[in-house]
Amino acid sequence: MSDRNASIHPGDAPRLWVVVGATGTGKTDLSLRLAEALASRGRPAEIVNADAMQLYRGMDIGTAKLPEAERRGIPHHLFDVLEPTDDAAVAWYQSAARAVIEEIFARGADAILVGGSGLYVSSVVYDFRFPPRDAAARSALEDELEREGAAVLYERLRARDPETAARVDPRNGRRIVRALEVLAQGADTHGAALPAAPVRWHEPTTIIGVEVPRAELVVRLDARVEGMWAAGLLDEVAGLRARGFERGTTAPRAIGYAQALAQLDGALTEDEAIAQTQALTRRYARRQVSWFRRYDGVRWTDPGADAGTLADSPG
Repeated sequence: MSDRNASIHPGDAPRLWVVVGATGTGKTDLSLRLAEALASRGRPAEIVNADAMQLYRGMDIGTAKLPEAERRGIPHHLFDVLEPTDDAAVAWYQSAARAVIEEIFARGADAILVGGSGLYVSSVVYDFRFPPRDAAARSALEDELEREGAAVLYERLRARDPETAARVDPRNGRRIVRALEVLAQGADTHGAALPAAPVRWHEPTTIIGVEVPRAELVVRLDARVEGMWAAGLLDEVAGLRARGFERGTTAPRAIGYAQALAQLDGALTEDEAIAQTQALTRRYARRQVSWFRRYDGVRWTDPGADAGTLADSPG
């Protein structure tokens, strides 16, 4: 084996690579190049999705999902595993993602977890536990949600657990109900957040953060949204609607999809739908940056980083 390959041996313990960062920073491309660099050094690698919306079948354009033809023969997992009418739950995702990663390790390969959904990434990377469920309390809260609406329950959550309320979309009745369900069991807080002193689930783990200067990222994100409409997002959403898309409680609220639905209904013009999506995407990117900045030991790099260097020096 050459000196170039000296840091990676086929018999080494499998490594979990985690590629995180704000939307639009080039995580997908870097993950592909990293997988190829690892393979060239005798360590096959497979990619695992950590983007909540890319779990859904048919939500392709608005999630910037990489087409199968462009995956360079690298195995990809947890894409297109849910119907848009299903609810993506992070506790379910944690179990599913860890099972897939353990199967990858059993094949003697490294796993590359890629995505920007902070809670989903954290649930896999760290010893992240979820509060128990109470079916009776949940049923009562769901009945109240239907009668009173999300705003009433959100105000209750904000009064009892302002920290959790600050992380929850006031329109997301499902998440509000879940937070109140946990509080009803006597907990002081919902608790679904990055622990103050997180412990990693697997070692060795390398976390790579992809960052782009703020001004450049804004330009990239705005252009990306315009590109989604040009690529046919409206037609994609019309097709999803014909399949009962709006019966779901998670997918139809996704950034871009909610605005496309409003455009189809005539509530927004195309210019308004695009502008609203751009504003919400920029806001979401800021939250992502804040979330991942709290991780310890992240190797921050730019989208064009040399994947071979990263593979040779995992840290």
